[in-house]
Amino acid sequence: MKSSTERRLTTAIFGATGSIGKQTLSVVESLGARVDVLTAGSRDRELEDACRKFMPRIAALADESAANRLKLALADTDIKVFGGDEGVVCAAAEADADAAVMAISGMAACAPMIEASRSCRRICMANKEAIVAAGDHLLSKIKEGGAELIPVDSEHSAIFQSLSGGRREDVSKLILTASGGPFYGKKRSELEGITPKMALSHPTWDMGPKITVDSATLMNKGFEVIEAMRLFSVPADMIEVVIHRESIIHSMVQFRDNAIIAELGVPDMRTAIQYAMTYPERMNGCAGEVDWKALSKLTFGVPDTDAFPLLAFAFEAARRGGTYPAAMSAADEVAVGAFLSEKLGFTDIFDIVKETADIVGHPGQTSFEDIVSADAEARLRAAELIDSRA
Repeated sequence: MKSSTERRLTTAIFGATGSIGKQTLSVVESLGARVDVLTAGSRDRELEDACRKFMPRIAALADESAANRLKLALADTDIKVFGGDEGVVCAAAEADADAAVMAISGMAACAPMIEASRSCRRICMANKEAIVAAGDHLLSKIKEGGAELIPVDSEHSAIFQSLSGGRREDVSKLILTASGGPFYGKKRSELEGITPKMALSHPTWDMGPKITVDSATLMNKGFEVIEAMRLFSVPADMIEVVIHRESIIHSMVQFRDNAIIAELGVPDMRTAIQYAMTYPERMNGCAGEVDWKALSKLTFGVPDTDAFPLLAFAFEAARRGGTYPAAMSAADEVAVGAFLSEKLGFTDIFDIVKETADIVGHPGQTSFEDIVSADAEARLRAAELIDSRA
């Protein structure tokens, strides 16, 4: 990628109306970057507003009815509009960007991600579920496509940056930090009456509803453990999770001499998004600075896996391998959706995820087709288990 002093950065944003997508648009505006492609699921009015502001060459919506409305709304522009899942894939295939930010959630990101790896120079990875479920397959396809991959998650961005402080063969441990969510310090019995409103009150990060609930159950940190395994080619036993309530240290790398290198900053996703887009350059940031006068201490603790068992289960699923991570991820998505709709209790999420993964998951070598099948079966089984509790 040429220096931004030589050319204007060009971006493609997949999932532009979600939390990460909106924050990416904030970064794009701050950098003065050009937008080539914008896609979303079904929010045609929000995408229309973004299109009129950033004037991409291509826009796409996975919902065909919403895409038809967008096409009519943008008839006075030269923006090409695609519709349906295939339309999003077509947008990825026609993209011409330095950095493609992949913020589509779930397995729906797989096909456009693979296409974008052929048409764009860099994939800025903000999708958890696809990497957790099918990371090895996807990473291989992205490599074949010729694109480099830079993580967007604040934790994995921190590890990516900290790894530059030494040789990979000298790494002894990756240390992921976790805020602990809004219920840190509570026992399992105290979590029984948790409501969606309570779970969505994250203490430090501004995220979408699903990932915020995952942070409250610590499932999100479990996903990040598996992501770290995939992205940095390390076994689960080389990864440790520590609670860090202030969310100033975003993650750390420990080397064989026990020296630890960390990346620090205010809890604002835009820093990691911007770094993924502009790497190896560092541009003026749109996030704020750490106020050292106001920050009185940095604290650390051990996760309570009795109260929050999904973190420990994620480690177990990672060690089992095969389709276990895919089944776990799919079941969690269904269970969290049911919780947000007030059809399932907070602690019931734990049981649904574990029961479903134990039914559907299988260890050993798997094909991409096996993973897709496990994802679909896990969604059905999880829904059946939820219905049986009604």
